[in-house]
Amino acid sequence: MSAPGFWDRIEEAQRTTQALAALREKITSFKTLQGKCEDVRVLLELGREEDDQEVALEVGSELKALQRRVGEMELEVILNGPYDRGNAIMALHAGAGGTEAQDWVEMLMRMYLRWAEDHNFKATVVELLPGDEAGVKSATIEVAGPNAYGYLRSEKGVHRLVRISPFDAAGRRHTSFASVDVLPEVEEDLEVDINPEDLKVDTFRSGGAGGQHVNKTDSAVRITHLPTGIVVQCQSERSQISNRNTAMKLLRAKLLDLELKKKEAELSALRGNQMEIAWGSQIRSYVFHPYSLVKDHRTGVEVGNVNAVMDGDIDIFISSFLRENARKNNAGD
Repeated sequence: MSAPGFWDRIEEAQRTTQALAALREKITSFKTLQGKCEDVRVLLELGREEDDQEVALEVGSELKALQRRVGEMELEVILNGPYDRGNAIMALHAGAGGTEAQDWVEMLMRMYLRWAEDHNFKATVVELLPGDEAGVKSATIEVAGPNAYGYLRSEKGVHRLVRISPFDAAGRRHTSFASVDVLPEVEEDLEVDINPEDLKVDTFRSGGAGGQHVNKTDSAVRITHLPTGIVVQCQSERSQISNRNTAMKLLRAKLLDLELKKKEAELSALRGNQMEIAWGSQIRSYVFHPYSLVKDHRTGVEVGNVNAVMDGDIDIFISSFLRENARKNNAGD
């Protein structure tokens, strides 16, 4: 029989090993960056001596690459929260406005899937509720990759769209809203205590576009956490076991988020600050008409190329928010 605390010590040793591996990786990255800086310095001196314009262009290109990598390493240092280095679960919901808002959710979902693809993250749509006529009412996306939650937590809030509606025969301008929630993925049950007796599990047949995409058995799973009323479901896999495991992953994430919000509310009450109602104020506006502009209202960052942003080019918004947030936290310390 195992001694008391044996498995706890094993798990602690595993966490320590993982932390050491992460530190070694950072040291290796830093040394690699140092070596590239030295190579560019030597190349710069060579170009000056020979007055070679081609070398000058090469140095400029290398400096831009180094600057980009330094920025990435800076963000990696900023991402020091307890869940920043893990995977993320994104939940997108349409606001009031019917088809307009539902189409906006689908546009945002595409934007985040493109961003994940560009960063070599694995993005899986684990839950999707189609719109009545077009678009998507709500969607849940699991984004797996290093620092996925740390990056994507900057996207949490209300996103506002202004455009000439393709669904309005009169060609009028419409404003639509969608909310984006971002939760850390909780892999270990130790993080969140879930009593099996508190769960109501239902299975049902998944809907789909038809043909091979429709599950032939009741493989979709819906789990209700009775004490909190939280409901999660998954229908992305053909296996009921896989869908149940994913649904439990979503439930752990939502329960953890509920606890974090409680702690945040307690801290805000102690500080005497009223918590902001997220749905009442957008974090970012995407304007297609009468001009082309995407503006982040938290940092003031603006981008004129709306199409590029909708194709997933949102790094400038993410990095600016993370740096601004880190400055505010440091100022408060």
